[in-house]
Amino acid sequence: MAMWETAGAVGRGTSSVVPLGSNYLSVRLQNALWEAHLTLCGRDFLHFSDVSSSEIANLIRLAQVLKEAQKTNFVHRLLAGKTIGLIFDKSSTRTRVSFEVGMLQLGGHALFLPGNHLQTGRGEPISDTAQVLSRYVDGVMIRTFSQSDVQTFADYASVPVINGLTDEFHPCQLMADALTILEHQGTLQGVTVAYVGDGNNLANSWLQIAPKLGMNIRIATPPGYAPLPEVVEESKFHAVHEKTQVLVTTDPARAVDGANVIYTDTWVSMGDEDEAEQRLASFDGYQVNAELCRLAKKDFIFMHCLPAHRGEEVSTEIIDGPQSVIFDQAENRLHAQKAILAALLADAGSFGEDM
Repeated sequence: MAMWETAGAVGRGTSSVVPLGSNYLSVRLQNALWEAHLTLCGRDFLHFSDVSSSEIANLIRLAQVLKEAQKTNFVHRLLAGKTIGLIFDKSSTRTRVSFEVGMLQLGGHALFLPGNHLQTGRGEPISDTAQVLSRYVDGVMIRTFSQSDVQTFADYASVPVINGLTDEFHPCQLMADALTILEHQGTLQGVTVAYVGDGNNLANSWLQIAPKLGMNIRIATPPGYAPLPEVVEESKFHAVHEKTQVLVTTDPARAVDGANVIYTDTWVSMGDEDEAEQRLASFDGYQVNAELCRLAKKDFIFMHCLPAHRGEEVSTEIIDGPQSVIFDQAENRLHAQKAILAALLADAGSFGEDM
């Protein structure tokens, strides 16, 4: 790609940069990338415990500008020459497509690596695979079952590792969710999210991120399906400092009362298929439907990470109704993940900064 000198460009120096142009968007893009990249460059993105409020806010801001760049056909090849390996032990639609398309739009390349095609499927230690792939690619995204496997991979890898989903956490989805709520509510501060259903990876990630963004989070699950206790305690700790609310209850009505956002997920996640009959019985009374939604704010929005089972966790009239933003939410996986990729993998030449 042709390079140009940064005479008059925003930044601290005269390094060469990918040609972002000279209009206002290029200035905002360079500034947003710089702010996010400053503390996140080269780091892993596994969950929100070790990501600060300001770092999350910087990622959301970068996602906003990258979304504008994509919508206006503004060239933003911030990762030209970079390659990411995408390891999938679980099936995927949104995660795979958004990471592959996002990497392409950023000028890089993504390698689809099904877990059953790797040597880990034949017993190679995760630590060996991590060290080998680190010699080939600039980053790795993993969508798998156990969080401990992702952590082990990150411990041995010398390149950034991104959690694309585990049974415990789903941080990439939550970045897209926060962007979507900001677009529809105009703010994140003081917004109340009611999550109704299984205390799964989404519930855990909501508990981690909400207080750091000044949001109130309420989780309603059947007895025996609550989020991880240590994550609840972590959330309450941050809520005290941020003066926000954390509520974990078995009462959906209490969670939804006055909420700005109602969120649910499938009751039978990947890996839980053997428990399907028991789960459907346990979650009776936890469907998000018109009766429950009447307790929320009149202008509430409905969210679901998809895939959805209409008639189970949510009624058709709600998920396909005018207050559903599920497809905006799905689209924002692309923009939010591009922000994560750019922040972790970009180098100084991408935005005219001398690091």
